[in-house]
Amino acid sequence: MTNRLPAWSLFAALIAMAGLPIYIHAPKFYVDSYGTSLAAMGLTLAALRLVDVVQDPLLGWLAEATRPRRRLTIAIATMLMSAALYALFAITPPTQPLLWFALTLTVLFSAFSYLTICFYAEGVTKAQTLGPQGHIRLAGWREGGSLLGVCLAATAPVALAPLTDTPFTAFALIFAAVALAATLAMRREWQGTSGEQVAHPWDLFRPALADPLARRLLLIALLNAAPVAVTSTLFLFFVESRLQLPGSEGPLLLLFFLAAAASTPVWSLLARRHAPKPTLLAAMVLAIASFLWTLTLGAEDLIPFALICAASGAALGADLTLLPAIFAQRLAQTGTPEAAAFGLWNFVSKLSLALAALTILPALQAAGFQPGTQNTESALGTLTLIYAGLPCVLKVIAIALLARTTLDMPFKDAPR
Repeated sequence: MTNRLPAWSLFAALIAMAGLPIYIHAPKFYVDSYGTSLAAMGLTLAALRLVDVVQDPLLGWLAEATRPRRRLTIAIATMLMSAALYALFAITPPTQPLLWFALTLTVLFSAFSYLTICFYAEGVTKAQTLGPQGHIRLAGWREGGSLLGVCLAATAPVALAPLTDTPFTAFALIFAAVALAATLAMRREWQGTSGEQVAHPWDLFRPALADPLARRLLLIALLNAAPVAVTSTLFLFFVESRLQLPGSEGPLLLLFFLAAAASTPVWSLLARRHAPKPTLLAAMVLAIASFLWTLTLGAEDLIPFALICAASGAALGADLTLLPAIFAQRLAQTGTPEAAAFGLWNFVSKLSLALAALTILPALQAAGFQPGTQNTESALGTLTLIYAGLPCVLKVIAIALLARTTLDMPFKDAPR
């Protein structure tokens, strides 16, 4: 394929493998393996995410400054990400486990953020070569690959457990192999520049922050990412303790992310036919319906929760496909430096993860919830309310904001 879009899917899969699945697996892995308390884990994750949040705009500036050497910096960041992932899961902490957790995740998420910013910024230029619907077309390939990568990373440790005593070590080695393949596949896609002088960071961010629509889209991204931050942090605890279905986490995660991946081309097609805004609003309503249903579940409600995973996964596919495409299209219209703008995009997306970690895990512990033990109905009720009720409220606010936003963008197919 002359457009080399499969290479974009593969690299998206690589980045996705080091994102949300690590946020799902790592806290529980350290709680179970090293006895880390929920409160300490929550505060550590919040601190890490706040560092991550603050550095993203700086990484956006760095991505612009190093653009002439982008292939080299991409290779270095990919190697750092692979090494940090291996150290996180496969090496017994040589120091206090929580400190090792913090150090390795700092390196991992820094490399992850730099790669994400460069990848999405490069996508703005790539989409302009793909025709009038280039942003939606690229988003379909990119987010489809991303969701398949999430599927692999979310389920691989569980699937590998019967085959090896060290499933997370095996996963880290698989990740390294994917990293090598993705780096080679994308090596011709990175477009360097002649080395123009890079502006002051504020001058790079100013166009996006000065544009009312770009600011509105960033706020919507923050609100829309918050429900995913909450549910991803609590998913394993909810399945194990509220549903009392230990061992079902892997298949349920796989169903969730496969539904998201399968829905991506559907949302992309609907957006081209009916415009992104009504399509995205429909997906957000679907997410709210799934959250409301979750509030009614109890022990061993496997089939209802499986259906909820499929529905909420499909809704996530729209979030991940359409919102970045809308933002990228706005950048192209305003001439905003892409890497700097996606540094801001990462900033607001990760801010929700930081706030979730800072509040919900300590709140659960304060409510008396203890993972892996018999919890009171009060503690389980708190878990359910935070897991499903809070995302529902956040999603309603995001819908209200999006409904009041005018998107004048040429995404729809031309009449035939």
